[in-house]
Amino acid sequence: MMIQPDWVQEAWDQTKAKVKRISRRIGDGFPHASVNGEYQLEQPSWWTAGFWPGILWLVYRDTKDNDLKEAAESCERQLDALLTDSEMVDHDIGFMWTLTSGARYKLLGSEDSKKRALLAANLLAARFNIQGNYIRAWNGEHMAGWAIIDCLMNLPLLYWASSVTGDPRYKHIAVKHADTVLQQFYRPDGSVAHIIVFDPETGEKLEVKGGQGYSPESAWSRGTAWAIYGMSLSYHYTGNQHYLDAAKRTAHFFLANLPEDQVPTWDFRTPQGKSSVRDSSAGACAACGLLLLADQVDGLEAEMYLKSGEKILHSLYMNYGAWDSEAEEGLILHGTSHFPEQKNVDVPLIYGDYYFVEGISILKGVKERFW
Repeated sequence: MMIQPDWVQEAWDQTKAKVKRISRRIGDGFPHASVNGEYQLEQPSWWTAGFWPGILWLVYRDTKDNDLKEAAESCERQLDALLTDSEMVDHDIGFMWTLTSGARYKLLGSEDSKKRALLAANLLAARFNIQGNYIRAWNGEHMAGWAIIDCLMNLPLLYWASSVTGDPRYKHIAVKHADTVLQQFYRPDGSVAHIIVFDPETGEKLEVKGGQGYSPESAWSRGTAWAIYGMSLSYHYTGNQHYLDAAKRTAHFFLANLPEDQVPTWDFRTPQGKSSVRDSSAGACAACGLLLLADQVDGLEAEMYLKSGEKILHSLYMNYGAWDSEAEEGLILHGTSHFPEQKNVDVPLIYGDYYFVEGISILKGVKERFW
């Protein structure tokens, strides 16, 4: 049985209070990055559209605050137009509908949310390339062969679709993509590439791109976190040992490269003298993956993953939190979205906030995740 650390209830209380406070302005908007203390709102089609309603559902599950529920439901309805326009969505369909329709269905059993999530799963499945066994990432003719490590976190929507429909085809697609990640993205030391380019006609691997990392051979920390959590989730849904082994290998790489305060730099392989700005969102996501890993193994190994996840979340709470600041809407400071393009560097990010809230809820004893 997980013993709740003393600081967790305090962190959860601070989280609930701040989410309630900032919800009065954000409402049913779609925040992405906090600039000068205020979350900038994006269109519903932006890839992070699910994270704010996901936070609202995490807090609502505990508080039953109807205002938070209504805001999350309004966010979900605003995504409806995207379900009939495949050009407006990409591989991040899973991020968007798992944390909106999927979360509402799991919490409330709402049939309209179930239908929405299944429609979204169909759109995600339609992006599968059978020649290369990958789910295509972004749109655009020149990117027809692009696949990215982030997509591991979209696969739970497909696993879930198979579980509720009894149709194994969604799961087959997810497994094929996860296997391709193991074969093409993974390196022997457990680090992973961000972008792999395939020939969309033949499926041949053509190129590795650095993407949001420093270089094609570097180790972008958030991509590493996606791999820890994503592979752990694939193991959760399939029981395939090679996914668990991969998650563990990446977890050890991640932990071995953490600085003293347990929160990663944006890339683990930036050359000496280059920027070592932190990415708190990578830490929060990895922590959630480590806590899942702790449930999937036994004994000292489970204790090690649990304590590692706790340490990251504790550092985020103590050293990176903006709990008492009225001038900052973000929960967790020092996130880095896209360092190579200098977009939203060293700012709070809504997905960092989401994974922090999810991680704290897990430490409080919540077993069912939205993924």
